[in-house]
Amino acid sequence: TLENNGFTRLYESEKWDIQPGGKYFVMRNMSSITAFKIPVSVPSCIIAAAAHSDSPSFKIKPSPEMESEGYVRLNTEGYGGMIYSSWLDRPLSVSGRISVKTENGIETKTVNIDRDLVLIPNLCIHMNRNINKGYEYNHQRDLIPLFGSEKGFMRIIAESVGVDEDKICGHDLFLYNRTPGTIWGGNNEYFSCGRIDDLQCAYALCEGFLRTDMTDALQLIVVFDNEETGSSTRQGAKSDFLRGTLERIFSIFPKDSYRRAIANGFMVSADNGHAVHPNHSDKSDPTNRVYMNKGIVIKYNAEGSYTTDGISEAIMKLICEKANVPYQTFTNRSDMRSGSTLGNLSGNQVSINTVDIGLAQLAMHSAYETAGTMDTEYLIRAMTELFNTVIEIKEDKLINFRRG
Repeated sequence: TLENNGFTRLYESEKWDIQPGGKYFVMRNMSSITAFKIPVSVPSCIIAAAAHSDSPSFKIKPSPEMESEGYVRLNTEGYGGMIYSSWLDRPLSVSGRISVKTENGIETKTVNIDRDLVLIPNLCIHMNRNINKGYEYNHQRDLIPLFGSEKGFMRIIAESVGVDEDKICGHDLFLYNRTPGTIWGGNNEYFSCGRIDDLQCAYALCEGFLRTDMTDALQLIVVFDNEETGSSTRQGAKSDFLRGTLERIFSIFPKDSYRRAIANGFMVSADNGHAVHPNHSDKSDPTNRVYMNKGIVIKYNAEGSYTTDGISEAIMKLICEKANVPYQTFTNRSDMRSGSTLGNLSGNQVSINTVDIGLAQLAMHSAYETAGTMDTEYLIRAMTELFNTVIEIKEDKLINFRRG
């Protein structure tokens, strides 16, 4: 999509020939990406938005095939915090990447087995009479997918990308849900599919970013990997990926321009939030309750799990009002622990004024999540307004907004 919109790909391992007025993107580890538009003059501020690319799943272990009782199963381990039961008795397949030995070294190839390949079968109720009274799943016993009656998993992986099986020397392969997405509800107000958290936000940020022209600000989006496992990898929000990218961009401008742009900067950290559940409304906060199709969710936490404060809250509300987009406020119940997002983690590397937002959804971390059909467009419109805006911050006095 970026290449089709005139962006040039850069590589971290190469010298960057970047120019004012240019549009570029760079990837790390094939799973995190930063795209940016450099203004024609020294950037007056940084306008940024961040999301994450990963979702909870099952990762295929090395030497995965296990034979017993006439079956071949695939040994897996959990990636991120998922709702285990949602993965059972539904068609699954495998995607990811492999490393292949070649005459010139090692080449990586992306993999998607585009057919129903494996399934994790439930134990029938006749052999587990208490399952509807609550069940604690054991990953090694209950959650191992059935592949077939004969070995051949790595052969299928190799054939899918046209290489010999014995040339594969490494892999990062994951299960994914094959159930197609659907729009449903009395007025088609909901949609359900896998990985809404956080691809809904990643998509909307990208769309808003692409719908805007160049301004006086450095416009940037970043999509990090590994948020679901703590962001501690070299491509996660705790890494130097964003900071290093910004430093290389600002190397073409005067020495202090980076610090000045950071001081005037603003970033949206976008990761979905929990809608009030129709069957468990008591799990939501008494006064800060959010709903699907009711607009942008602004997220708060007193202990800093979310970055939102009184300043970034006000900026985000004004952006939404300018875009004619509704917004709502979210906090957890005071007796429930908050989840964390990538905003406060990336802030350890780039200390920029940040707000945590998202869109309301149900069944977060299920294999099949649900969200509102109107909310994606709301976020696109808000991000379009954001990227069209230039912000000037006077530390203790005034925040000015102007069109770029």
